[in-house]
Amino acid sequence: MSGTSGTREGMVRVLIVDDEPELTELMSAAVTAAGWRPVSAHDGRNALRIARDCVPDIVVLDGMLPGMDGVHVLRSLRSEHPRLPVLMLTARDALEHRLDGLSAGADDYVTKPFSLEEVMLRLRGLLRRAGHAESPEHDPSVRVLGDLVLAEKPREVQRGGTPIPLTAKEFDLLLFLMDHPHQVLSKTQILEHVWNASFDGEGNLVEVYIYALRTKIDKARAPMIRTVRGVGYSIRAADGRT
Repeated sequence: MSGTSGTREGMVRVLIVDDEPELTELMSAAVTAAGWRPVSAHDGRNALRIARDCVPDIVVLDGMLPGMDGVHVLRSLRSEHPRLPVLMLTARDALEHRLDGLSAGADDYVTKPFSLEEVMLRLRGLLRRAGHAESPEHDPSVRVLGDLVLAEKPREVQRGGTPIPLTAKEFDLLLFLMDHPHQVLSKTQILEHVWNASFDGEGNLVEVYIYALRTKIDKARAPMIRTVRGVGYSIRAADGRT
């Protein structure tokens, strides 16, 4: 089974191969937010078929797949596309398994669980080393924190691959928080940057907007927006990773 975003030809094509649908959706959302074109496969045979049909620019490959494991898929990819950059993922952190992947031709390696920011940075590094210029649609202002993705240019937000509609001020507040992950921001700082420095009197404006954001961002999910009593507010990935 495979899927593609409805983006134009000419974008960076990223083949994501993983048998976990939730992880595939998260990766696809991050790739789309970066202005790239995700193509997904949930097993090795489909991955090889898709690679022959669309010839991706880079591959994110799970080391543990049903039927044909990631190392065998990698060897087949390498035989057909020797210069194709491949980033391998695995739930196993044993040195032998990492060496198996690298010896089979993986260009880089990330162990699960991982942060989306790390994966995106590694993908960009691999593309640069491969001499691939990024698509003009790439938006360098995309923020990723755990499973939360904010694209500043189209003013879109997703969490876990699900779009989250925000008002203009809710978006501005979330953007300010995501620009300072793990930092505790006071109400005064928030008012100055999200509204304006001449705003008189705090009232409960910040609390109202923080509550609204929590209702949308954290509803039925692990919380990301934290209150530090008497100090202010901060945002961090739900699992504690940056």
